[in-house]
Amino acid sequence: MSEPAIRDAILAQTAARGAGKSICPSEVARALEPEDWQKLMPRIRREAALLAREGRIDVLRKGKPVDPEAEIRGVIRLRVRP
Repeated sequence: MSEPAIRDAILAQTAARGAGKSICPSEVARALEPEDWQKLMPRIRREAALLAREGRIDVLRKGKPVDPEAEIRGVIRLRVRP
């Protein structure tokens, strides 16, 4: 799975969910690799952080945006930037 494909999937799923709604990164992984989705999670988190730095999505922790320049740890969700 290429990084552009992962980025495209993140953007497509967050846009499809709509403004104000978020997705779990595992939803992206399961859509891309249904049988072996866990191995994609580090790459999805990395691409999500890059998209957040570009201002295209928000990475949320406990419902609040986190700084994409900081290390993003724990349970996160992704949403299209309003």
